[in-house]
Amino acid sequence: MNEDLNMSMRKFLKQVGVTSQKAIEDAVAEKGGIEGQSFEAKVVLTVEGLDLEHVVTGTIKG
Repeated sequence: MNEDLNMSMRKFLKQVGVTSQKAIEDAVAEKGGIEGQSFEAKVVLTVEGLDLEHVVTGTIKG
């Protein structure tokens, strides 16, 4: 894999991670906390031109 592609992907994924964490933290704060609760989460990554759809699921627990 070439270095430019690798760095570009890492930069994009870091942005996804940071902005997603902030969005979840804001939603938890708006709800007033989630202690003792859990929520199913799903992220769908699509890359136009590569026919890529990648789904990641998980649980967020308070």
